[in-house]
Amino acid sequence: MKRGFYTIMSAQFFSSLADNALFVAAVELLRTNGAAEWQRAALVPMFALFYVVLAPFVGAFADALPKGRVMFVSNAIKIVGCLMMLFGSHPLIAYAVVGLGAAAYSPAKYGILTELLPASQLVKANGWIEGLTIASIILGVLLGGQLVGHHLSQMLLSIDIPLIDTGIESPADAAIATLILVYAVAAWFNLRIPHTGVEMRPLRQNPQQGVLANALALLPDFWICNGRLWRDKLGQISLSTTTLFWGAGGNLKFIVLAWAAVALGYSTTQASALTGVVAIGTAVGAVLASMRMRLDMATRVIPLGIAMGLLLILMVFIDTLWLAIPFLILLGGLGGFLVVPMNALLQHRGHNLMGAGRSIAVQNFNEQAAILGLGALYSLSLKLGLSVFGAITVFGLVVAGAMWLIRRWHLHNCAHHGEEVAHLIRIARHDHLH
Repeated sequence: MKRGFYTIMSAQFFSSLADNALFVAAVELLRTNGAAEWQRAALVPMFALFYVVLAPFVGAFADALPKGRVMFVSNAIKIVGCLMMLFGSHPLIAYAVVGLGAAAYSPAKYGILTELLPASQLVKANGWIEGLTIASIILGVLLGGQLVGHHLSQMLLSIDIPLIDTGIESPADAAIATLILVYAVAAWFNLRIPHTGVEMRPLRQNPQQGVLANALALLPDFWICNGRLWRDKLGQISLSTTTLFWGAGGNLKFIVLAWAAVALGYSTTQASALTGVVAIGTAVGAVLASMRMRLDMATRVIPLGIAMGLLLILMVFIDTLWLAIPFLILLGGLGGFLVVPMNALLQHRGHNLMGAGRSIAVQNFNEQAAILGLGALYSLSLKLGLSVFGAITVFGLVVAGAMWLIRRWHLHNCAHHGEEVAHLIRIARHDHLH
């Protein structure tokens, strides 16, 4: 790996670590402020909001500037969100601003990999990035819990800066202030990311139009890029697979909590630990995929998606912890092994078709829309009177069925567009073909 790759990994780790720790701090801040339960639940969709709303714009922004600079600006936006929390803004609004920074960060974070590394190293790079991201999620939640805990928060609150009234009075405030420093460390690494030498794609500006008009002019470009990726014979398969995976994965943490409460009689605190077990399995699967898979072999992992859906259904028959832990590790492992090569293939096709930043923005739009859609399906199943087990069964059948259709779609492409698919695979097999 090139030296710059490890700088990117470091920046991503600290930024993601702070994101996940901040979620815990924001929940604690709402709780201590006496906010209603629905407001705490609203933190997740508020964080995802700008991923969908700004998808047409953040990709073009990421392609117009060096990716390291985009990541630095994005981390600065996250710091602004933290400061808003500290100085009286409503936590939901402030957390949405942090989500804005994350939405701008994502296209640059993944897009720079295709600029820095050859195609032959994309699967390995994605494996390490995904594994590191999962590790930062686990450690971030633990860090956030410790920062708002009694022992560490009292140590932080006892720190006194002479002649300055910081206004930091609660454990949540102390945690948020500490996380600003973590974001600052990530920003420092952002500044050390090397310029890849790839030609920038400037934003199209019409000096006779206002800022809003120029921004809206990006919408047709985004939808053209979206359509281009969906029409590509490998891009459509990788995009549909990763969209379905993240749509399911984004809702899995809620499903695990509900299942653990019914099947194991766990409290929310106990059940949340099981989501970490799934994350560990995902990290292991991601690292294994990075070592065993190549870009031109990516489509071979599609059957694992069908297995994931079927395993979700089997969850309803597990009622003991000694079975639950290896089962959840296996479920996460299949997901990690599935998403890494497909994600790399999607980045590769997107980079060739439209530029890395625009490609990742299209990917984020589709994936976040899938999270909202599958979440609505699960919630609707419960609202219509299904039990938790019944809703999980419906969810698993939809995931397995959709992945089966994706597999049939790919086989149809191979049968009816064999030369085109073979040409695209040859491109994926060599570093210097486009």
